[in-house]
Amino acid sequence: MKDYQTITLDIAEDVAVLRLNRTDKMNALNTQMRAEITDAISAAAKTARVLVMTGNGTCFCSGQDLSDNGNAANLDLERVLRDEYEPMLRAIAECPIPTISAVNGPAAGAGANLALAADVVIASESAYFLQAFTRIGLIPDAGGTYWLPRQMGAAKAMGAALFAEPVSARQASDWGMIWEAVPDDAFEAHWLARAAHLAKGPTVAYRQLKQAIRQSWSNDYDAQLDLEAKLQGACGQTRDFKEGVVAFLEKRPARYEGR
Repeated sequence: MKDYQTITLDIAEDVAVLRLNRTDKMNALNTQMRAEITDAISAAAKTARVLVMTGNGTCFCSGQDLSDNGNAANLDLERVLRDEYEPMLRAIAECPIPTISAVNGPAAGAGANLALAADVVIASESAYFLQAFTRIGLIPDAGGTYWLPRQMGAAKAMGAALFAEPVSARQASDWGMIWEAVPDDAFEAHWLARAAHLAKGPTVAYRQLKQAIRQSWSNDYDAQLDLEAKLQGACGQTRDFKEGVVAFLEKRPARYEGR
C-alpha cells in the first residue's frame, strides 16, 4: 500500500477505509491531501468492493486549508477548484464501487460537500454540516450547489447556504440530506457493518444502480426507462443474478462474487 502523508488507506475483506489524517489542522484539505484522496480512490476501486471515507481525530474535515500555499486572499480559487477539487470529486462520483462517508465529527465548507459526494452518508449524532462559505464572502463550492438542493430541497439548501448555520446530523437525517445519524458510541461499529454488507453484495448491480440514479436527474421519463432496460439487461447476464435467483429458490443467503 502506498505511503500517503495526509491520509491513510487500509483494505481488508473487500472494504477500503480512507481516513483523512491531518488532525492538527482538523483534517483541512490542502493540495497534497486532494491529490492523495484522488489517488487512493482509484487504488481502492481496483481491489475493494466498497470504499469508506472518514476522518481521524474528532473532526471529519474542516474544509479548505486557508493557510495552504501562502495567503488565502491571493489564492486563485477557480484554478484550485478546476485543477484540484474537480478531479477528486469526479473520482468519488465515478467510483465503480459503493462509497460511504462516515462523518465522525464536524464537516465544514468543502469538507461538508466532500462528504455529500459519496453514495451514502452516515454521521455520528455529534457531527454537523456547515456551509461556512458566506462567512468569508464566498459561495458553496466543491459540488455544494449541486448536492444541497438535491438532497435537502431548495428551501433548506438556500437557508443553509445563506445563513451558514450548522445543520446537526439529526437534522440532516430528518431532512433527507444524509442516510442516517447514529449514536456516537455505536458509530464506528455501525458503519463498518454497513460497509461489510455492501462488500458482500452484487457489485455489478451496485455499479449499474449508481449510474441509473445519477442519470435520472438529467433524463426524462422515456430516457430513464430506456436506461433501466439497458442496465437491467446487463445485470441479468451476471453470475451474481443467477446466484441470487438460485439462493432465493433454495431459501438461503446468496453468495455474491461481485461479477
